[in-house]
Amino acid sequence: MQKRNFLKQILGGVAIALATAAPIHAIAADMPGAGVKVQPIKSSIAEETFQTLLVMHALKDLGYDVQPIKEIEYAAGHIALGNGDATFMADHWNPLHVDFYEKAGGDAKLYREGVYSGGALQGYLIDKATADKYKITRIDQLKDPAIAKLFDTDGDGKADLAGCNPGWGCEKVIEHHLDAYGLRDHVTHKQGSYAAIIADTIARHKQGEPIFYYTWTPYWVSGVLVPGKDVTWLQVPFSSLPGERKDVDTSLPDGSNYGFQANNQHIVANRAWAEANPAAAKLFAIMKLSNNDISAQNKRMRDGENKAADIERHVNAWIKGHAATYKGWLDQARAAAK
Repeated sequence: MQKRNFLKQILGGVAIALATAAPIHAIAADMPGAGVKVQPIKSSIAEETFQTLLVMHALKDLGYDVQPIKEIEYAAGHIALGNGDATFMADHWNPLHVDFYEKAGGDAKLYREGVYSGGALQGYLIDKATADKYKITRIDQLKDPAIAKLFDTDGDGKADLAGCNPGWGCEKVIEHHLDAYGLRDHVTHKQGSYAAIIADTIARHKQGEPIFYYTWTPYWVSGVLVPGKDVTWLQVPFSSLPGERKDVDTSLPDGSNYGFQANNQHIVANRAWAEANPAAAKLFAIMKLSNNDISAQNKRMRDGENKAADIERHVNAWIKGHAATYKGWLDQARAAAK
């Protein structure tokens, strides 16, 4: 009898141990990133916060210790990723940022798999009223002093282009175009705070004045100044890009040529970290966000919902509205860690 009771106690103890061990194992499988620090970075473009926070939320749900975003411009940001001083950036533009990528170590130091958001466009636009009145379709028409003067905002006779912030990458292409298309003496590339410059551009359009600006999609500007309705894309006379891309054809599938290659946005990360964290690496490779979703959220920011709490709410709403997709990302990431 004593042996039987002793055996029951042992078996009971084993059962309890197994019952308590199972949840711990399950937790470990659900949280493959437990205890692993993540340092996200982004540029000074506030509208990149939405995309970055979405990645951060998913990483947190995988157990990673995600730190607050650090702001750093693209060139230095890629170097930080290559050196391991940062973990990931959610807005690497390819091929616009190809030089930044290669200078930071390329594929040997950086991880870039999958497309987070595809088909981003860039280029030059003018208001449709002026385009239609003067039959302006190409940027090299601004070599005509009479045409350039239409977009002169400071009285020097040259067209004023609301341009690209230094350090973003697009400014190098614009500066190259001014020389390639013979526009250096006819166009002034206005730089500084893009947010302030484009706000002034929109204000002048509301007053019925001609406007000439650079922008990209997905971004809220094209929701306010709608191409085909309010504004018109300008074509370039021929493809011309700086550096290693000098022979690249920038024509789009429909034959349009805006002077910039169509870009894909990627999540780029430190390669050594990604290889040590297969769950996160898988997540980076499979996450996808539509241009329409990005533009819609960016427009809400422009309309006043631009506080940290607002953007957090936008991310939570997106996750709730795409629950099956989001769960699928996490499931695949967890499976990759096993």
